[in-house]
Amino acid sequence: MIGAGMAGLACAVELTRHGRRVIVHEATTHAGGRCRSFVDDVIDRMIDNGNHLILSGNVAVHAYLNHVGAENALVGPERADFPFFDLDTGERWNLQPGAGCIPWWLLVPGRRIPGTGLAEYVRGFRLAFACSEDTVTSRVGACGPLVRRLWEPLTVAVLNATPDEAAASLLWPVIRETFGRGEAACRPRVARRGLGPDLVEPGIDWLKRNGCQVQFSHRLRALGPVEGQATAFLSFAGERIDLGVGDAVVLAVPPTAASELLPGLTVPQGSRAIVNAHFRLPAERAGPFVIGLIGGTSQWLFVRSDVASVTVSAADALAEEPADDIAARIWPEVCRALDLGPQPLPQYRIVKEKRATFAQTPSEVARRPAATTRWKNLWLAGDWTDTGLPATIEGAMRSGLTAARFAMMAV
Repeated sequence: MIGAGMAGLACAVELTRHGRRVIVHEATTHAGGRCRSFVDDVIDRMIDNGNHLILSGNVAVHAYLNHVGAENALVGPERADFPFFDLDTGERWNLQPGAGCIPWWLLVPGRRIPGTGLAEYVRGFRLAFACSEDTVTSRVGACGPLVRRLWEPLTVAVLNATPDEAAASLLWPVIRETFGRGEAACRPRVARRGLGPDLVEPGIDWLKRNGCQVQFSHRLRALGPVEGQATAFLSFAGERIDLGVGDAVVLAVPPTAASELLPGLTVPQGSRAIVNAHFRLPAERAGPFVIGLIGGTSQWLFVRSDVASVTVSAADALAEEPADDIAARIWPEVCRALDLGPQPLPQYRIVKEKRATFAQTPSEVARRPAATTRWKNLWLAGDWTDTGLPATIEGAMRSGLTAARFAMMAV
């Protein structure tokens, strides 16, 4: 296994569960890839490099947590409830899907998002018939209350792209697997303590307890393929590992690294940024909880104890601004959303992920490779591969499971 991101961890756990001997080689000093936690020396709290909202319908994530004994790592409300706050108008509302697969709740005006009509929701079903060239805007329209208050924030959060460029073909599977399965599949979940201690570390600990070797700071420099046959060796700095009969390799690395190791491999080339702002609050608050923010710079506000964390996706332009300017712009929005009143800017940390995901546009989605390669014992995993899902934790883990199944069938 090359790579210990979420795709690599899911793959390694699946292979180990089925009795396969697994060795994980990770180029960095930590597992989890972009999902990691650290104690920030400025706000003196553990924070995630980026916020991730998981839904109860994310089957691969929940299965992974159950396998590694961390089934209680995620917390959230007993029922699906998504609070929103419009920074322009001051309106607040809660999106609460109904229990059934058929959204009868949309027939009740009081259950719909304020200012929206039933016809706007019906138009959203056009996403189910999106072709590969369609953007979200081309299917649901460019304006209107529902676009502003649902489709745009949902698209930006899920696809890390604006509706006018985001691939509509990736949004519908998310809707189908969550809202399309009723309230029980839509319940929001966040890591109780953080992504590192709740998702990544339990996986690493489980792998080690079950005989898997995990080697950090072990970057793969080259693959030794034999034309028309299987990969023959792996080359690390100062070390070469020859592969024998029955050995297999899963390459779970970012797309740029994969294309360097496998010349000629077609991969997505563009990327999009995400900016996260973490603020130390004046007092602890009950939670954790999540608020969707409309009409400002901030998009999603996560609160855990006395830390408020804001996520801004599709943030290429914002990521170029100085951290002080970003914090000064976002903090007043946090104060309004949390009813704090005017507060001086507290201690904060701005985290910029300039290559947070691949650009999930129709042209870039078309460049996603399959898990299989032309070599008999080499497979690909990662949220950038052709999973049919967006580049999320769920998509990454499903890619790992797919690669694991291919590997077990072949060797």
